[in-house]
Amino acid sequence: MTTLENPVDGTTGTEHVDVLIVGAGLSGIGAAWRLQQERPGTTYAILESRDAIGGTWDLFRYPGVRSDSDMFTLSYPFRPWSGDRSLASGESIRDYIRDTAREGGIDRNIRFGTTVVSASWSSAEARWTVQARVGDASRTYSCSFLYMCAGYYDYGRGHQPEFPGVEDFGGLFVHPQFWPADLDHTGKRVVVIGSGATAVTLVPAMAEAAEHVTMLQRSPSYLTVLPSTDPVAAALRRRLPARLAHTLIRSKNILLSQGFYQLARRRPDRVKKLLRSVAVRFLGGDAGYVDRHFTPRYEPWDQRLCVVPGGDIFRAIRAGRASVVTDHIDRFVGSGVRLASGDVLEADIVVSATGLSLLPLGGLELTVDGERVDPGDTMAYRGLMLGGVPNFAYCIGYTNASWTLRADLSSRYVCRLLDFMDRHGYASATPAVTAAGARRPLLDLTSGYVQRAVDRFPKQGERDPWITRQNYLLDVLRTGRADLRRDMRFAAKSPARAARRSLEEVASGAAWRRTGSPAAPPCSPARRAASANSSPAGSVPAAATSCCWTATPPGSTPWPPRSGGRTPASRSRPSWSTSPTPRPPPRRRSGSGASTPGSGCWSTTRASPSAAGSTR
Repeated sequence: MTTLENPVDGTTGTEHVDVLIVGAGLSGIGAAWRLQQERPGTTYAILESRDAIGGTWDLFRYPGVRSDSDMFTLSYPFRPWSGDRSLASGESIRDYIRDTAREGGIDRNIRFGTTVVSASWSSAEARWTVQARVGDASRTYSCSFLYMCAGYYDYGRGHQPEFPGVEDFGGLFVHPQFWPADLDHTGKRVVVIGSGATAVTLVPAMAEAAEHVTMLQRSPSYLTVLPSTDPVAAALRRRLPARLAHTLIRSKNILLSQGFYQLARRRPDRVKKLLRSVAVRFLGGDAGYVDRHFTPRYEPWDQRLCVVPGGDIFRAIRAGRASVVTDHIDRFVGSGVRLASGDVLEADIVVSATGLSLLPLGGLELTVDGERVDPGDTMAYRGLMLGGVPNFAYCIGYTNASWTLRADLSSRYVCRLLDFMDRHGYASATPAVTAAGARRPLLDLTSGYVQRAVDRFPKQGERDPWITRQNYLLDVLRTGRADLRRDMRFAAKSPARAARRSLEEVASGAAWRRTGSPAAPPCSPARRAASANSSPAGSVPAAATSCCWTATPPGSTPWPPRSGGRTPASRSRPSWSTSPTPRPPPRRRSGSGASTPGSGCWSTTRASPSAAGSTR
């Protein structure tokens, strides 16, 4: 297979790409796939701090780890979920992400073990300079557009309260985020501290082999029961083509989840009664147990609902393998945990499922023209860009629906914005905060893990485009048609810089060298030199240049056609040029041969020195 490597700055050794993606998890792989699909020819790289693909799903390895969103909406719309379980295990989600990256050839563009430390924007150069750490060494990258897809969890530390006397405990004390691979809980007494999604997942999973598992909580959370497998989905899959079935299942689940959320916010009492009745039924009619341990003080969806596949935690409680205690911790003692009531929960293992720590933008230190940017002081533009920060986007999911739903909308918006900038010859796009209204938290949950970090995150406003909605149905209708110019400040490309960078990137032996084919300069050096020398310094040569191409554009891989469909012509023709014109002129093929994918040269007539343009 013939591919093109990313251009390298011959003077500094800095790898330059059009788009630099940070994070090789669910969001980052999806962003790369969209770039390849919608902007073939755009160069990109993915910087991943870990040594494997998967992000959060590679980090968390505790027993029972699984999705709390159905896989028909958590999976990518362009690669339907084919598994049997709608609430899938962490391992199967991890495999799904890796298979997607491998199928699209995205894995070849990932730089593993690379931790991004800082990013600095230069308006003069219209590019980001990104400093990263690779082991004990440092590495520099540059890009025209920076896309943060690192989620918002702090991978280096989870939330850990200070428990008095924990050093006196004679058993094993662990945090789910750093689960020991060799931990054997068979026949052990286990106490899980917490009442959130992690605790609710751990309890039934560990109860299968433990002597007994106790969930110790200060206050209850709302639990909602969903089936592990979707019978409607199974029926549709048996009767319909795979893609049509996936579309219908996905649409059904989106409508149901969004409808239930709206009902919870508008008729909370009705939803509370519904959730209570389900819990009572699963616990064999023990309403007192439900009222003590599964009736929160807050309203439904003030915090995320904890999903219980098939009512597994209720089944474990009813079978006597697990129990719930609602109390406060006084201190740890040698044999376990002493409660405020004076009771002692004896334990061999205590799991501190006390929550996560959030880290906006992966802890990135951000500067624009030498001035530091504090994310907590910025305004979120359409839920994916920051006011006052050029050519920068971040990916964040919904709090009330699958993460991927908004992540994919964000990636498609980024592609659309880049297309718009290319067509109009813009070098940068900066959201300009105008009448955004009162500042509000970006995340609208009352959960402890959110409230502990809310001041560190960007804020949202009260008016478009400064609102970050938690409504996929509205977003999917509006995002694709959103006015790209609204509250956005664009800067045109400098003709001289565009021409210089274009010639440097094409002429550099390190820039567009072929791999998997005989070594050869992509174009005629003499012809390029003559063209460059024929024009005054700082102007755009008004001469013809030739640029060689292959069917696989820089930073991309051959795109797999959609099942049952024809590959669009836009995916089978070369899509990058050295023309600095906003709209590339018609190209004519030099030489003979059919216009099918392959390799050859295009002759492109350059515009006048005054034209501003686009180089990708």
